This record gives sequence, structure tokens and C-alpha cells, in this order.
Amino acid sequence: MDDLFFASAVELARLIRTGVVSSVEVVSAHIDHIERINPHLNAIVQFRPDAALAEARALDAQRARGEIVGPLHGVPFTVKDYMAIPGLISTFGTLGLAQNVMQHECEIVARLRRAGGVALGLTNMPEFGVAIETDNLIYGRTNNPYDLDRFPGGSSGGESAIIAAGGSPLGVGGDSGGSIREPAHYCGIAGLKMTTGRIPRTGLLLAPSGALAFKSQNGPMARYVEDLALGMQILAGADGRDPHVVPMPLLDPAQVDLKALRVAYYTDNGIVSCTPEIVTMVHRAAAAFTDLGVPTVVEAPPPNVSKSLDLYLRLSMAPGATAARAGLQALGTTQMSDFYTAMLPLLEQSDNLSAADFLNLTEEWDQFKADMHTYMRDYDIIVSPTTSIPAMPHRSSLTNQTIMQSFTYCSLYNLVGYPAATVRGGTSPENLPIGVQVAARPWREDLVLAAAAYLERTLGGYQKPSLSWLSHA
Repeated sequence: MDDLFFASAVELARLIRTGVVSSVEVVSAHIDHIERINPHLNAIVQFRPDAALAEARALDAQRARGEIVGPLHGVPFTVKDYMAIPGLISTFGTLGLAQNVMQHECEIVARLRRAGGVALGLTNMPEFGVAIETDNLIYGRTNNPYDLDRFPGGSSGGESAIIAAGGSPLGVGGDSGGSIREPAHYCGIAGLKMTTGRIPRTGLLLAPSGALAFKSQNGPMARYVEDLALGMQILAGADGRDPHVVPMPLLDPAQVDLKALRVAYYTDNGIVSCTPEIVTMVHRAAAAFTDLGVPTVVEAPPPNVSKSLDLYLRLSMAPGATAARAGLQALGTTQMSDFYTAMLPLLEQSDNLSAADFLNLTEEWDQFKADMHTYMRDYDIIVSPTTSIPAMPHRSSLTNQTIMQSFTYCSLYNLVGYPAATVRGGTSPENLPIGVQVAARPWREDLVLAAAAYLERTLGGYQKPSLSWLSHA
């Protein structure tokens, strides 16, 4: 049975398509496994086993007639709790939406289902997605499957935890500052933030919009890089409704000549230093390209990288606390999580931001992006840490500045809109996963995924958690 719920989505799709197993068998195996592990993880917060099995039976009937719906035919998936699935409660982690039953289907879920995917449910996230710990006042905290006393990251922490533990082969997260890649790092899976403008946000709960929507993008999460490539193909493309999406063609990672890549790498962003093990892992990743015969492998951090935190925070906090409180009131949220409460003092600093100040800030942002584009004239990919630390104990980010700043290795690529992926590259002394990050210029997900797949093969990639806590229940 392990072969089913630890297989890749690509392999599961092949087994179903060729009749080796049925969709009902695959979906049933995942449902049974979720019922065993989720009480310990608290990763899935809205579960639809009966509906999923009904959809699996229908897909099996279609296959028996020789009809294959799409590349995910009969394969289960999960998505983060702000993606709309009709009949399920979607909360964004805030109490005011605790009874918010969705009546529509967001475009991301619709695309996965049109490809033949079977939705298992929604996964946990922090309130409004603003914390690196997945914990809220509706569902509580999600635990890391490698150590239940540690967080799985955020804000797609529920997604990363359930995928790592074998409950779902493929998921979708959202990423405004590392919320796909950070939890992928902490839980030892793979995650891809696609180029800003690749995926429609249509139908998402409280979808980001306006001038600051540029920082946010969705993307696939899975145990294996091949599934990120499959997810990318399904999710990408304009829908005619989201004004931020650009109809750019997708390039094929299989066509990338790895030996022709120009590789830059760095291990310190000048904001927060990484653990020695993470530094060593990045050096191993760089050495893997040298061993392949890549002629250009240079230690060269991007320009102004040490200034990225200040710029990111000023942009993120620009709406101010007054607007945030008005939003909470409109949603009916009268009590906030500790993690969101901790953000309000930062938001208050922007309450008196003038229109001229904001315009100056966006010009500064444009210059930051221009400097990054100039730097990328000399390189094809950047290899770096994903975060500075392995998974930490629950609630530690509330008081530890190092943990609070660990996301800055990811948020750089939100500022510039670049595609970036994380794949497991090693193990910490605490026996926890640590990930390596690969980024490239906009629209070059093919370079990111080709390099990430090579590092997955070279450094080891995903490794199953022992799940020893199941025997201690």
C-alpha cells in the first residue's frame, strides 16, 4: 500500500491510465492513510472522502470506456485553505470566515479537476498567510511529520505536511514571500513558485489585487520534481479574467542543456546567516554543477540582496493597520491569532504613508528589479539556501528574530517575480530535512525545474519520514 501513497503523481497517473490500478484504489488508499496520520498532523482541515470516492468511480467508468480526461486522470490532490471548492468551508485561517461555505470553484481547482484530478480537501494555513508557522484560532496548529513538536512552515504548512507524510501526491500553495518554498524546505518536499503572471488567481478567497499583487503567486507542491513539472503544465495560462496573467508559452525542462547553464550561488544574504549544514549543502549543490562540467559556477550574491528585507517589509506593510482593522471588521473577525496580532505594530508604521511616499516606494522597487535583471545577464540560474534554519519548535517564531528573518532567502524572488523552486538537499543534525533553492529569470521555469531535478538526483531529494509517532498513539 505504501507504493501507492508514496508514489509520484506522474506514476499514479500512469498506473491508472494503463489499468494496473483503479482510481478508486488510489483514492481509497490515500483516504485510509489520511485517517491514520491527520489526527497527528492536523494538516487537512476540510476533508471530502465520500465525494472524492464518487468522483474516482466516475473516472474509472470513463477509463473503462476508453476515455482519459487528462494527465491527472484519477489522481488525488489537495489545495490550501483559501482555494474554493464548492461545499467546503474556506477560511483563510481567520475566525470571521469560520462558517464560510464556498459556492463556486476557483480556477486553480477547476484546472486540476479538468485534468482528471480528484480533490481530497483543503489544508491548514496561518491567519491571512502572514506567518511561517501554520496555526490559527479555527483549526489550531499543524505539526511537522518529521517531528511533531516542530512547525511545518507557512503559510502552505498544511499542504507541505500532508504531502510529506504521504497523504497527497500533489498540491497547490500560495507564495507571497516564501509560502510554498519555505514549508517545502521544512518538510523535505519540492515546491515551485512560478513566475508572477503565470497562474490566474480567479476565484481565490481574498485574492491579492492591485499594485502589491505582484508579490504573490501560486504553484505546485509535491514530493518529486517531475510532479512540479506536471502541475506547472496544468496550472499555467491566462483565463481571460485575471488581469495580471500573461499568456507566455511554457518551455520544456527536458530540453534544457544543463552543461550550458551559467550558475551563480550564494550562502549568506547579509540579513541572517544560515546554519553550517545549510551552507555546506549549498556548496555541495554548486559542486554538483562543477562535477557535471558546467563551465560557469560562480559564488556571486545578487545585487542589493541585503536590502531586500527592508524593501519587502515596507511594501508589505504599505496598506497600514487602519486598513487591516477595517478588513477584519468587514470579515467579522473580532479575535486574532497571536501571529497576526504580532504584525499589527509593523502595519501601524505605515498608517501615515502618503501617496507620494508610496509612489517613491514603487519606484525604488522598480530599480531593485532592474538591478536584478542586469545581474542576470551573466547567469542562467541562482542556487541558494531556501531558509537559514531547519524546522523549529512550535511558537518559536513569535520571539526569535532569526526565525522571523529566515524567509528572506525566499522573499527576494517575490520582489522580482522570478520563478524559484526548492528541493530537499540534505538533513540537519536534528534529522530534519533542509532544502536547496534554484531561481531563474522570469518565464524560465524550464531552467529552474531542470536544475532542481538534477539536484534531486544528485543530493538525494525526498526521503520518507519514519512516521514512528503512529506506533506511539
